[in-house]
Amino acid sequence: MNYYLMLSSTHREGVLSRYLSLRLEGRMCDVVLEAEGVEFPAHRTLLACSSDYFWSMFQDYTLESSAHTISLPALSSLGLEQILDFIYTSWISLSPSTLEVTLQAACYLQITHAVDLCTQYISESIAPDNCCFFANIAACYGLSEAFNDSNSFIARNMCRILATEEYKAEIMELNLDSLQEVLVAEEMPGVKETELLQLGLDWLEFNPQSALQSNALLSRIRFGLVPSEELSQLSALKPALRTPFIRSVVQKALNYHLQGPLQPLLQSVHTSLRAISNKILLIGGGPEANRPQNQILTYEPRSKKFQPLSASLPNKIQHQGVCVVGNFLFVLGGEVVQVDEENEKSAVMTVTDQVWRYDPRFEQWEEMEPLLQKRAQFACCVMEGVIFAIGGRAEKGEPALSSVERYNMSEGCWRSGVSLPNSVHGHACATIGTGIYISGGIHINNPESSKEVLFLNSVEGDAWQRCCNMSIARFGHQMAAVRGRIYTFLGMYEPFCDIERYSPEQDLWTRLKPLLNDRFCYGLTTTGGRRVLMFGGRKWQEGQEVCTTNVLEYDTEYDAWREVCKLPGPLCGIQCAIMTLQDPRET
Repeated sequence: MNYYLMLSSTHREGVLSRYLSLRLEGRMCDVVLEAEGVEFPAHRTLLACSSDYFWSMFQDYTLESSAHTISLPALSSLGLEQILDFIYTSWISLSPSTLEVTLQAACYLQITHAVDLCTQYISESIAPDNCCFFANIAACYGLSEAFNDSNSFIARNMCRILATEEYKAEIMELNLDSLQEVLVAEEMPGVKETELLQLGLDWLEFNPQSALQSNALLSRIRFGLVPSEELSQLSALKPALRTPFIRSVVQKALNYHLQGPLQPLLQSVHTSLRAISNKILLIGGGPEANRPQNQILTYEPRSKKFQPLSASLPNKIQHQGVCVVGNFLFVLGGEVVQVDEENEKSAVMTVTDQVWRYDPRFEQWEEMEPLLQKRAQFACCVMEGVIFAIGGRAEKGEPALSSVERYNMSEGCWRSGVSLPNSVHGHACATIGTGIYISGGIHINNPESSKEVLFLNSVEGDAWQRCCNMSIARFGHQMAAVRGRIYTFLGMYEPFCDIERYSPEQDLWTRLKPLLNDRFCYGLTTTGGRRVLMFGGRKWQEGQEVCTTNVLEYDTEYDAWREVCKLPGPLCGIQCAIMTLQDPRET
């Protein structure tokens, strides 16, 4: 037998509408609820169907089942009125002034749908002027979703909160659980750790009843991000920093500051910036050849936005090596360019052995132990925390280098490594596992670019091994390792735009889809996935070299190129690195 199941979309609304009319007219009301001396006529059946509290109260065996008036001394009259309006209409009117009394009534009367709407209201209405209040309400009534949303908002907007006296006064009244959650946030744009330490100390002074929780609260501070001078001063002034546990944590941070060259190997959560996304650094380069600038641009792949780094390079250099260890940026060697101010076309280029280290935690450059030899146009890579500087050249006109240097952080000095079989400069480098690969370049006594590929096992190898040659001779090119394969991109003045892929297992190179236009002196980096980004560079146009502004992306899985955005201006001669940087303060 066939039948249809039909639904009326207006029946439920109609029933509630009739109940509301009866309530407003005072008809068929069989119970009166009273709070703070204010009486509210209502209907038992609707109350029982809407609230577990009333469902239990109006059972046949209870005294209240036949009572005419029921007093609710735990509730305010405004809170009860809010909830009765919700029961009769499914609507609830919320504001910061009515939120707490409404929640109190909804929780007491066990009306979960009203509690859910209060949670939604908090999550959708959080602002700097109410976030601490909302966090306290959510903590008091166990609203986990609103609690987490409020705490996350406070962390993301801490910079603005601390900069505004009104908001800063409100955070002094923030509940302990929320403040502890805020202080473990992985992302807090524009906030210095010293400010968070001072916040924790001020909060403890404002809330002396929580003194026993000082260790739990202050242990959330990343003391390694607080400058040693400020940490020592505060430790001498603040009793909360002199408890045995916190004193030991502070001492570890002070010891970290004394470690110097070893710091990149000592990273932990206490020395990690409060930032969750990496940025690509475009180091050096300039709008024309042999005119590098000392700027560093940062690029955020998700937003595709560029920003200048606050700390510029110590020198205007080109053909330098760059690498990152322990989220410290190392800039090695290169060619220092000094332009004659009177004659801008004249420039003096000097190859250097200087090594500079940038610490984004304190936005400071520090000069480290110099290279054993001056180097430019050399290969640079990191393997197991050890920096390798491979080949290159000294001053122009001098022979290329076959020497290799290793910088060991624990020793804080450079030592000779396994030398190359030939002197070479302008070669490219990539790493897979413990293996270092270099390709191309120009060898001594041979003015032509090379196709040669060499391999060194950085842990066990005592000599460089020859691999299958590239099909194209290259110089001044770039390599990138993606998912166990090495990709080789264009070099200087190549007649074609082909790129190649190398398989270490097969010792075989494969030609891939070429670029549409020639490109050299560009910046190149992987994105951590299957893609490679190429920034700027120079190309030939109408018989002249011109600097470009486009950023290209190569998808290794689909062998496809596309333009993703534009640089702020023409740029060539860039070196790329990937680092975690804290977002700057908003201005």
